[in-house]
Amino acid sequence: MCDLAICLRAMRIPLRALLAAAAAGVATAGAALALAGLSAWLITKAWTMPPVLALSVAVTSVRALGITRGCMRYAERLASHRVALSGLTDIRAALYRRLAAAEPAVALRMRDGDLVQRTGSDVDAVGDVVVRALLPAVVAAVTGAAAVAWIWFVYAPAAIVLAACLVLAGVVAPRLIARAARARAVAESAERITFADNAGAVLDHAAELAVAGRLDAVRTAAVEAEDRRRVAVDRAARTTALADAAVPLAVGIAAAAALVLAVALAARGADVTTLGVLILLPLSAFETVTPLADAARQVLRSADAASRIAPLLTAPPARPRGPLPAPAEPVLRLRHGDEDVEIDWCGRLFVAGPSGAGKTTMLLALAGLDERGGTVTVDGRPSTDYAEPSATVALFGEDAHVFATSVAENCRVATGSATDAEIEAALRRVGLERWLAGLPDGVGTLLPDGAGSLSGGQRRRLLLARALLSPAPVVLLDEPAEHLDRGDADAVLADILDPAGLFAGRTVVVAGHRPPPGVPTVTVGGA
Repeated sequence: MCDLAICLRAMRIPLRALLAAAAAGVATAGAALALAGLSAWLITKAWTMPPVLALSVAVTSVRALGITRGCMRYAERLASHRVALSGLTDIRAALYRRLAAAEPAVALRMRDGDLVQRTGSDVDAVGDVVVRALLPAVVAAVTGAAAVAWIWFVYAPAAIVLAACLVLAGVVAPRLIARAARARAVAESAERITFADNAGAVLDHAAELAVAGRLDAVRTAAVEAEDRRRVAVDRAARTTALADAAVPLAVGIAAAAALVLAVALAARGADVTTLGVLILLPLSAFETVTPLADAARQVLRSADAASRIAPLLTAPPARPRGPLPAPAEPVLRLRHGDEDVEIDWCGRLFVAGPSGAGKTTMLLALAGLDERGGTVTVDGRPSTDYAEPSATVALFGEDAHVFATSVAENCRVATGSATDAEIEAALRRVGLERWLAGLPDGVGTLLPDGAGSLSGGQRRRLLLARALLSPAPVVLLDEPAEHLDRGDADAVLADILDPAGLFAGRTVVVAGHRPPPGVPTVTVGGA
């Protein structure tokens, strides 16, 4: 829950706005409670057939309370959603500011989908806790206390029974639901991992396991893990079912107790209107308690989302860096495992290896964005001691994004000052002259579907043109010839790696699968 508290503080919800939303909710529930009590009095009073004028004020009050309940419900919705939406804006702004100020590796170490989830649905889940858990809990507590106090003045024993039933439905049942849901999530997670590991081993290595005599044991371990998961799910389902049943059970106990006590009071000659209030009012008191079971589930969902957001909100800022050194030889030295590779100024290096071997991670290390690929020194000093890597190193990833905007704006991602003429020249230089000639508006042509508006080869060459426009003296290219025909790929790669070719006067590091002859190469992953 500490992570959830960090996220709620980042939402910066004004106390006055939160209290206004809670007050509107209490007014809504209070109007419903008063309506139930007044209706009980009116029904029982009318049964005694008094003069009509004696009921006129009560009838008018019932109408007023009904209108008030609807109006305050609308006001409560407006106030609570305004609080939540403004809080979502603040927490997203805080998240983006923190990511912008932190080391780039904080974001780069996450998958794109994971980062989108944390800034999207996870933030929404944290915001939901205000509307679906915090405010309902406050409204239920205030309204429940008011109902118990009202019944206390009518008949104290009935108030004690009502208070106990409200605690059962509003505190005990939600806690049981939360505990069962948490236990189920923990058990499912652990057993699902065990099942996946063993089932994957059976599917992928059945022959080896059979030779080693371990196939049956591994298969049995997978079956037992799945059985334990099902037992945990069934156990949690039983607990949740009992907790869900506690709410109607509490309502039934309160109603039955009120009826028994009303009969006892009637035997003592109590007023009939008192009996009506004693019987009907407790039923309305449970209206605000019923949503608390869902509120408990929402707290768990929000806490789970907060556990992924809080580390980003508390990420330390990037440490200050000094000025870049003047180019010297060698300009970069990369230590990766047992290898120590030097890259001369305006030199070329090819990073080879199979998919998943760590080529991209090595490029990230060269860019100063990730230390997992090795350590990088510039003129003998760690690269992280210097200014932002983007000032001297440009990394162009294999999956770089193509935006749903014009061709020119997609190229200006590398440098915002590029002119249309420079962009056209870069596109022709990377082999897109025929494609460029067929564009209806030249470089101003829109790509409505982003990367979907291009073929794989066109997208690859467009990204290469973006790299060509970059002013950075050190260019890192990840799979620049992917999705090209074999002949075109070889020609493009040769042009990139030629010191007098496409990137003449700049230091170039290329990651790929097939190292060309004559180019210094470092191999990762045993390729």
